[in-house]
Formats: sequence, C-alpha cells, structure tokens
Amino acid sequence: MKKNLFLYLFIFALLINVFTYMFFTNKQKYEDDRIQKMETKVKTAKDSLKAEKEKIANDNYFSLENNYNAKMYYEGQDAAAIAIKVRDEMYKQNINPAGNPLIGYPAMDGRPFTIAKIKVLNHRWVIADFSNGLRWGEVILKYFPEEDGSVSFERIDSVLYEFKPY
Repeated sequence: MKKNLFLYLFIFALLINVFTYMFFTNKQKYEDDRIQKMETKVKTAKDSLKAEKEKIANDNYFSLENNYNAKMYYEGQDAAAIAIKVRDEMYKQNINPAGNPLIGYPAMDGRPFTIAKIKVLNHRWVIADFSNGLRWGEVILKYFPEEDGSVSFERIDSVLYEFKPY
C-alpha cells in the first residue's frame, strides 16, 4: 500500500511538472507574440505620425508663421500679433448688414456674405473663405498694416462657386 502511495504521488508530481512546464512555455510564446504585435502597431503609429507631421509642414508652407522671409519683413515686430490683427480686422467687417465689403459680392438669396475662415499667407497676402449659408467662395486680399495700428485691404480676386441646390 505504501509502495502504491509513493507511485501515485510520483505520477501526480510528474503531471504537475508537465502541466506547469506547458503553461509557462505557452505563456512565454503568448507574451512574445503580444509584444511583437504591439511593436508592429507602435511602428505603424510612428510612421503615420511622421507622415502627418510632414503633411502639416507642407500644408503650412504658405503661412506667415513658417515663412522666414515674410517674418523678416516685420523685423522688430511680432509677426504673429500682426496676423491676429489682420484676422480681427477682417472679421470685424462681417458685422456690416450688407455683408463683408472685402468679398466683392452683393447679398444673394436675401443673405449677406461673411468671411468664415482666414489664412495669412505671408507679409502681404491673405486668403479667406466666405459664405452666406447657401453659396460659398474664396477671396485673396492684399493687406497693409498702417502706422496707427489699423489694417487696410485691397481685393486681388475672388471666386464664387456654382450654386447647386440639393
């Protein structure tokens, strides 16, 4: 009886060792696979982030903030503050009941045009998106910061997109 008990204990210990060995072996393989998948995801995310940064840099090539020569035109002045002043002056003209005079189109469909988006391209030009809720267009303007702090504008060209009702 004692002999059988030791045999059973030995077989039980052997089975426990086999199961433990299999568990830890599979656990290590699972963890290695998981780490490999995560490294692949991280690499993909880093590549996507790099591509997006390059795209943003290309998109912002024409902007006062990233144009060294345009900044040098305002040497000794804060170019970012000038860009903010230009934007503010353009948005101020939206309160005109007949529409923003910088756009160059009269009110259509009983709605005046107002400027919605503005991008200061360099030390002299601004591009803006405008709409009256039904029609959209874009305008390119020259701007001139004056000594008294105001900004004057000169329209270069504007385009109104074809109206296509739904």
